[in-house]
Amino acid sequence: MDTRNVSIGLIGFGNMASAMADGWIASGAVAAGNLRACAGRFEALMPRCEARGMVALPDAAEVVAASDVVVVAVKPYMIEGVLVPVREQLAGKAILSVAAGWNCEAYERVIPGTNHLSTVPNTPVAINEGVIACEKASTLDSEQRDLVFSLLKLLGSPIEVESRLLSVAGTVGGCSPAFIAMVIEALGDAAVKHGIPRATAYQMVSQMVAGTAKLQLATGAHPGAMKDAVCSPGGTTIRGVAELEAAGMRSAFIRAIDAIEG
Repeated sequence: MDTRNVSIGLIGFGNMASAMADGWIASGAVAAGNLRACAGRFEALMPRCEARGMVALPDAAEVVAASDVVVVAVKPYMIEGVLVPVREQLAGKAILSVAAGWNCEAYERVIPGTNHLSTVPNTPVAINEGVIACEKASTLDSEQRDLVFSLLKLLGSPIEVESRLLSVAGTVGGCSPAFIAMVIEALGDAAVKHGIPRATAYQMVSQMVAGTAKLQLATGAHPGAMKDAVCSPGGTTIRGVAELEAAGMRSAFIRAIDAIEG
């Protein structure tokens, strides 16, 4: 099925679901009119959908009935209550979960016999630059799998991991944008401290982060080698690196992931 003809339904329309919708629409490969969503507060949902050219529907049953691919984007504790009543309607649909903590085994307990894939995306999917951790185990058939991965590739880079690694992969991909935003803010503050206007500081730092990441992806270079390439003997950069090491920067990032996975 061509992505422009596929009907996508989002059960829940919070930050992640709306980011995915924005990414699909921005890609030009998914028609906004083929996206529909339901949420707890229909009156708040309607203007958000209308602004995107999407269709707002009052409940999950109508979303499922009108969709080829069903994106489950409600809070994890709500999944069973939302999906069990529409279990029969879900038969034959491709179910794409973006709920943290819900893997293939968990879905098989609640809606056995359905076709589902568990993923954990991050918010840069909104600009087609996301990373989407995907569980290798799924119950999608081959045709559904091809379709779903075609849709995910429009949002960024889907990366498959074993079931036991889905949680930490989702944490690294899904939570780290907050950490990197803090890095951008901190370096921006440093630039402002030394006289650069804030808007210019953020533009410089964000482009530096984007460029460095793209360089690593393009070359496959080890991050340590990229760091060494900028550190001349006795130079300015190595002095800054030494200060970051003294402040425990590396261990702070590792401890942040440990705290979430704890």
